[in-house]
Amino acid sequence: MRINAALVREQGVSFTVVQVKQTAMQPANREQTRRGLASFFPGVPIVLMSEDYSGRPIYSGRPDIVRWLSNIFAEQLPWKEYIFAAA
Repeated sequence: MRINAALVREQGVSFTVVQVKQTAMQPANREQTRRGLASFFPGVPIVLMSEDYSGRPIYSGRPDIVRWLSNIFAEQLPWKEYIFAAA
């Protein structure tokens, strides 16, 4: 499994931003997606990120983190591709 994510520590808060498809951002799917990712990034809040029709990032997660993310460019995050072996 390949996951594009950014592990961030900002203002004393550690969290992970994970790039997902728009379907994972649907209200019915968000929590299930976050729960599924929690075993890969344990102990930190997970913020989901997708792009809208114009390519702008859309975030879903803890409101304080989403507010902070909305004030920076997504390209500034330390993105990395994580590869996890299938169970």
